[in-house]
Amino acid sequence: MIRYLASLVFALLAAATTSAYSEPLQMVGEARLNVMFFSVYDSRLYTSDGRYEPDQRPLRLEIEYLRNIKARALVEQTGAEWDHLQVTHERRDAWLTELAALWPDVGKNDVIALELDTQNRATFYFNGEKLGMMEDAAFGEYFVAIWLSPDTSRPALREALLGKL
Repeated sequence: MIRYLASLVFALLAAATTSAYSEPLQMVGEARLNVMFFSVYDSRLYTSDGRYEPDQRPLRLEIEYLRNIKARALVEQTGAEWDHLQVTHERRDAWLTELAALWPDVGKNDVIALELDTQNRATFYFNGEKLGMMEDAAFGEYFVAIWLSPDTSRPALREALLGKL
């Protein structure tokens, strides 16, 4: 009986720690975004081998929020970052509309994660639960460029995510 209970507990613990994400990946780097005196989020980048190359897939970018932020503000900031990167893709406005419908408001310790698969399809997760998918491969490229492009508005954050700091 004790052996049965021990195996049951072990199985439950293993199930509880199994990632809801589709890919088991290794961390490349992590960074905290601070704006003025406020910590906004912690971010982590993962790849299959723990190293980043620009076209390497799959990859996962996790953003753990440290404050309450409305989904509308997240979408607006995405648009502002794309402005900074001069993203002019014909589907840009449609992508922002899709994100507005997909993303929830976030609070402290909430995590929104993005996984890009080998076809560059983007799957979003909220606290480990799948939110939805953006099939357009161009979206995935432009979205991760916010953090990973050499032209990002936050170069120090990029360097930390890439494990260079």
